Amino acid sequence: VQLQASGGGLVQAGGSLRLSCAASGSIFVAGAIGWYRQFPGKQRELVAAITTTTGDGTKYADFVQGRFAIPKDYPKNTVYLQMNSLRPEDTAVYYCAADPSVISSNLASQRAYANWGLGTQVTVSS
Repeated sequence: VQLQASGGGLVQAGGSLRLSCAASGSIFVAGAIGWYRQFPGKQRELVAAITTTTGDGTKYADFVQGRFAIPKDYPKNTVYLQMNSLRPEDTAVYYCAADPSVISSNLASQRAYANWGLGTQVTVSS
């Protein structure tokens, strides 16, 4: 499945953005979809992930602290990243990834995801 991330942009601190990860096929067979972010010169880090094939597992990074949600829309083959109460330190390039082998137990494992979309820039101004 091919993925396309969109929805990034410039927002003030405290604001909200909703990122979209649109899949070229049914997300029901995608296994799981994860959102990652990357700061310049740093490795990508998990933001949130959700299973789409089996169960209803979700995983959030500690820094999310209840500010983000990762809803999924099967008819639209899309998984979103709803980001609220954004902070300047959330500024990064955000990527979505998928792999049919990912299940609840390895949701947070970046190495488990083989399919990656292009990133979308999120900039939070102070």
